[in-house]
Amino acid sequence: MGTSAAANPFSLVKLGSTWSVVLGVLFVLFGILAIAEPFMAAIALNTFVAWVLIFVGILHIVAAFHGHGGTSLAWKLLIGAAYIFFGGYLLFHPIIGVASLTLLLAILFLVEGVLDLILWWKMRSLQGSFWILLDGIVTLILGGMIYVHWPSSAVWALGTLLGVGFIMSGVTRIMMSMAVRKVASKFA
Repeated sequence: MGTSAAANPFSLVKLGSTWSVVLGVLFVLFGILAIAEPFMAAIALNTFVAWVLIFVGILHIVAAFHGHGGTSLAWKLLIGAAYIFFGGYLLFHPIIGVASLTLLLAILFLVEGVLDLILWWKMRSLQGSFWILLDGIVTLILGGMIYVHWPSSAVWALGTLLGVGFIMSGVTRIMMSMAVRKVASKFA
């Protein structure tokens, strides 16, 4: 009784890594498209966030009727309605949604940059803490650039950052998958 290729765990690893490489290439392609058309990518992100909010609102409303009564039911229904309202607002007003998400991103980067600088200050005596300082400074600069140029930064910021994220994820996935394939090939 010989072992078939499908039963060989290393063959399965190689097959899985092949699909992972394909997914990584798709991520890179989506990233390039997002950078080429950052505003369209931002609209797509806004639409995704809007639908997630609507879905979460529906879940809140459904959950409100399971195990809640009286005042708790009313509050859960109001929370669900708020999610649906804001999701619907983003869906029907995508440009306002993109501008809002861009402002939120700028504020998030500014807060993250300040927190990174505080962390660096506390860890400055440790080896490698320079990278925390560098991350904090770059994050602050990026957040400041987005904030200072807001709302016009909404045209490029979200889509460009989404594209860079997709490209980085895709390249990382491809490289990790190729490393796994190389190791699996040694044992196959």
